[in-house]
Amino acid sequence: MRGGTVSQGSETATGRLSGKVAVVTGGASGIGLATSELLAGNGATVVIADVDGDGAAKAAARIGGGHVRMDVTDPAEWTRLTELLEREYGGADIGYLNAGISTRTPEITDLTDETYRRIMSINVDGVVYGARALVPLLARRGGGSLVATSSLAGLIAFAPDPIYTLTKHAVIGLVRALAPTVADRGITVNAVCPGLTDTPLLGGRADDLRKAGFPLIEPERIAEAVLGCVLGAETGQAYVCQAGREPTAYRFRGVPGPEGGAAPPQGFRDPNIPD
Repeated sequence: MRGGTVSQGSETATGRLSGKVAVVTGGASGIGLATSELLAGNGATVVIADVDGDGAAKAAARIGGGHVRMDVTDPAEWTRLTELLEREYGGADIGYLNAGISTRTPEITDLTDETYRRIMSINVDGVVYGARALVPLLARRGGGSLVATSSLAGLIAFAPDPIYTLTKHAVIGLVRALAPTVADRGITVNAVCPGLTDTPLLGGRADDLRKAGFPLIEPERIAEAVLGCVLGAETGQAYVCQAGREPTAYRFRGVPGPEGGAAPPQGFRDPNIPD
């Protein structure tokens, strides 16, 4: 960590994760696959969890890791995953909660109930269930790291997809509020917030962006940001990832207090913002 930025590539960290066990959701493609490869390249045993079971198996074969077909929206499947991790790997040290989708629906009146429930269940429930399931495993190993994929849409108003924006803001809120509650267990909790990244999530829009001359981020750059979170001591941070720039912790501002400057009592304060 230097000056509020994440800068931990594989050249300086090779072997730093030896003996560590990592689980990556949505690890069969895109950012999840790139991160799985980087974590494995740095010595971690990586278990890839993805609804695409065949893709997870192929990805795991590439990195010499484990795999499981998994629907992150199902709490029972998280229970099965934690049982597998404890039984076959002795637990886990790293959780990368990455699975996510978009709606591509800018008009709210076009949003169907099915689309709404699906994106909320994957983008929000999948992160909540993952954190709930993995925190005890990490704590039993003496601590570890949770990282979630948010988005620039978690920090700004992304009008082309308001519901995607909603879900990614939710991830940021969870990360920032959860971090201080698990710090005493040696667990860090952070988010990466990629801009437009060259992954299957963009679909055909990637070509349109390239034709327009807009620089897309390579998934490998996001993977490096995740690795930096895993290796670093910072917690409760949201790292902005843009093409050509080092990932940088977003600077959140506090909100005005009541007249007279009274501070809220303990238990009602935001520990992420200094007095």
